[in-house]
Amino acid sequence: MSARTWIGVLAIVVVACTGDPPPPVVQAVTLAAVDDARYWAPDEGRTFPARLDYANDAGVLTTLNLAGPTETKGHAFFTPLGNNSRACITCHQPADGMGLSAATANAVWQVRGASDPLFEAIDGSNCPDLPQADAASHSLLLRHGLIRIERPWPPIAADGSRVEPEFTIDVVRDPTRCNRDPSFVSVYRRPRPAANLKYATAIGFAFDPKNGMPLQTDPVTGKPGSGNLLADVRALSLEGQAIDALITHLQLHGQPDPQQLREIVDFENQLYTAQSSHEGAGNLNEAGAQGGPEFLSQAAAGVLQSSANPIWSEFFPWKMLQPPAAGTTDPGFELRQSVARGAALFSTKQFLVSDSAGLTDTGFGNPVRNSCAFCHNMHRVGLDVAPGQVDLGTTNQPFASLPVSRTTAELPLFRLTCARDAAPHPHLGRIVYTSDPGYALTTGRCIDIGKITAQSLRGLAGRAPYFANGAARTLREVIDFYDRRYSIELTDQEKTDLTHLLEVL
Repeated sequence: MSARTWIGVLAIVVVACTGDPPPPVVQAVTLAAVDDARYWAPDEGRTFPARLDYANDAGVLTTLNLAGPTETKGHAFFTPLGNNSRACITCHQPADGMGLSAATANAVWQVRGASDPLFEAIDGSNCPDLPQADAASHSLLLRHGLIRIERPWPPIAADGSRVEPEFTIDVVRDPTRCNRDPSFVSVYRRPRPAANLKYATAIGFAFDPKNGMPLQTDPVTGKPGSGNLLADVRALSLEGQAIDALITHLQLHGQPDPQQLREIVDFENQLYTAQSSHEGAGNLNEAGAQGGPEFLSQAAAGVLQSSANPIWSEFFPWKMLQPPAAGTTDPGFELRQSVARGAALFSTKQFLVSDSAGLTDTGFGNPVRNSCAFCHNMHRVGLDVAPGQVDLGTTNQPFASLPVSRTTAELPLFRLTCARDAAPHPHLGRIVYTSDPGYALTTGRCIDIGKITAQSLRGLAGRAPYFANGAARTLREVIDFYDRRYSIELTDQEKTDLTHLLEVL
């Protein structure tokens, strides 16, 4: 069945490999017409327009293509370039903010099953040797939006040499049965959006302010890298990221054609995506606010927020709105007020950040009192202007049980033991239990275990679930995790206001 026949409403039901009822994120998700206008399959030959609008539960998400209408026939971003039938567009869907939602994965499975390139055995299933026609073999993608990432162990440095790791890895639990070869480590992560990338590549400092060291140099471009592109910093430029994706996810043998590589990078650089309207607040660039992708595309990247110019201040004008006059109504007034309060809370609500490697071991103190904007400090997108690798506890025990414990139970569990002559993890000691060693899979260092690079907060409403491991099913669960993790003691109203803020980004 072709994508062009996908009409009507799809009720999505996923069979969990455990036999238990799946969590709400995939148990009863309904989508409006999932047809050729919503799902982009590889090599369709459609024109990618200057603007695409897609409805979601929070309103409308918009992707801008600044180059104007782009023909996709033969275009490297839309064409299978490797030895499978997948293209870049497969995991970077406009309706999902140029990322991938679990809802889209389920809709595709309901119509095409394992025949769609999204479910390629190499990484669209829990492990390539599982029976691919069985939904249970793709449960991590269907339930949590996760793609398998296979990393070599020991790590391989940018110059091709082997890194001598400071720790050993033992497999404690392997529900996917994909960690049987000790020369590789399989972890499972959400695809990162291929849009708003001038922000992810912006260099905010001439050095890494967290350790005082020079920024890493990308071996592909020879230029310093921001460190904000991939969860484990295995690539430092868009060119390096594209090469990694083509070889690992598209199974390209050899190096990509330079012209194709440039076509992919140029296309990604012209894409901007954000929520453009909210079902309660209305148009996000009206009444003085500057939401939506238009302002995002025009603003400077890499700008550090400050007390004089706080992050999300583009929504501060809504604080000054007057209530509707007597006898009149303004359906969006209360929601706009809520968003404005959430934007203020993001910068001003202070709490104690504790035991978070990448922050509380870098001279700030443990704990350090600050706000959400301490880490999510880049204007317009909420990235970290400094290289943003931080251990929030979403993968390392004991904190990994805080988001949705069921998610971590479906992931592998590793025991990492630091050598006696190595510096231990600053907060967890010499033995760390984790479902994803994160940045440490690149560096081999104990202090990096569980560090995951922050990612853009734009377009969140279109790409649930959340966190690198898909542990939070909703934006409210994201807020709940931070509230528990750092004992913030947010009120219900504050949680609602922060959730509404995240919905409009």
